[in-house]
Amino acid sequence: MAPKRVYQVWKGSNKFIFGGRLIFGPDARSLFVTLLLIIVPVIIFCAFVARHLRHQFSSYNSGYAILAVAILFTINVLVLLFLTSSRDPGIIPRNLHPPEEEFRYDSSVSADAGGAGRQTPSLQFPRTKEVMVNGLNVKVKYCETCMLYRPPRCSHCSICNNCVERFDHHCPWVGQCIGLRNYRYFFMFVSSATMLCIYVFSLSAFYIKVLMDNYDGTVWKAMKESPSSVILMAYCFISLWFVGGLTGFHLYLIGTNQTTYENFRYRADGRINVFNRGCLNNFLEVFCTKVKPSRNNFRAFVQEEAPRPMASVITREREPDDMGGGDRRPKVEDDLDIGEDLLKISQRRNIEELEEDIRGRGSNGPPHNPSEPDSILSSDHRAPTIRSDARHSSWERSGSWEIAQEVLANSNVTESRNYVTSKEMRL
Repeated sequence: MAPKRVYQVWKGSNKFIFGGRLIFGPDARSLFVTLLLIIVPVIIFCAFVARHLRHQFSSYNSGYAILAVAILFTINVLVLLFLTSSRDPGIIPRNLHPPEEEFRYDSSVSADAGGAGRQTPSLQFPRTKEVMVNGLNVKVKYCETCMLYRPPRCSHCSICNNCVERFDHHCPWVGQCIGLRNYRYFFMFVSSATMLCIYVFSLSAFYIKVLMDNYDGTVWKAMKESPSSVILMAYCFISLWFVGGLTGFHLYLIGTNQTTYENFRYRADGRINVFNRGCLNNFLEVFCTKVKPSRNNFRAFVQEEAPRPMASVITREREPDDMGGGDRRPKVEDDLDIGEDLLKISQRRNIEELEEDIRGRGSNGPPHNPSEPDSILSSDHRAPTIRSDARHSSWERSGSWEIAQEVLANSNVTESRNYVTSKEMRL
């Protein structure tokens, strides 16, 4: 079977085309709506307005510049839209496992069915930690989905299901998250669309004025002569409230070095903006810095993960009476050395039957004291506890031991680890 590439097994909600060369958000179909909203008005403008303005200037060929500028403006907007929506916005690769350097183990006391206290190791994992940014402490959160601590200004997009660096927002009109690697192109796309709207609106109004002068009529007659100009003026006026307002808002965000996410979430908190470096430096950071390369190689072949240890042994510190453990442990070791006996032990339903089976087969070590049944199986400090990723084996409060079939199939490995551990403890 041929190895798969990263984009083929990607856990996010993104869509890939051209063999992983282009990445889009899950709502990439909205791009077709955006394209129609841009291309259709420009076609109407070129066909019904710019074409009639070619001969309205003293120089015959200068009128063609109106048509050429409209086409170039449109191409520029479409290219910026493509760069915004089809590139990695700054996705942080997921971890396959939680960061083990952050693990903290602690022992908590729990009571079993017989009321005896037993210590069980539990995992302590901090959900936040502090990092230093410009001399100030900033808390970063742990992402359970990506199993990593998010860098400052990073957030997890619920639509794309990815953690994105310098997350600004998820834009449905471009079908992509806006983050560190495409924010510059997003702002240029919005601002270019604003200028295109102003251009089309202005020339449509100019054509109405030309009609009024040519036909020596009123505005109403000119509008009846070119209804397409009226429609374009109304469309551009409405569009300017959106793209123009968005341009002004992002100019403010760039000048103060904020993201849309930070502005909406922390605006009422009165927090100090540790990223603000002054208006000029903030603009230089967005427009004059090199775009960082992507952290992901979507066309790379998936590398098989190195096998992790099948099981790890967790034991609590031995108490003083455990140091002379030659009284009962050899008996348990002999039982665990034989695969068939392990199967029989797993089928026992109470400790008394287990003790009878042990006595009936004879022992090389001292006899077991029946008054202490928990010393064989129920006590964590008498026998090592096996922790497996599969988590199919469990102790029941009734004292029975249930083992899944896949665990029994690997019983040789488990038994060998138990044997080695027990020998080391005896030494």
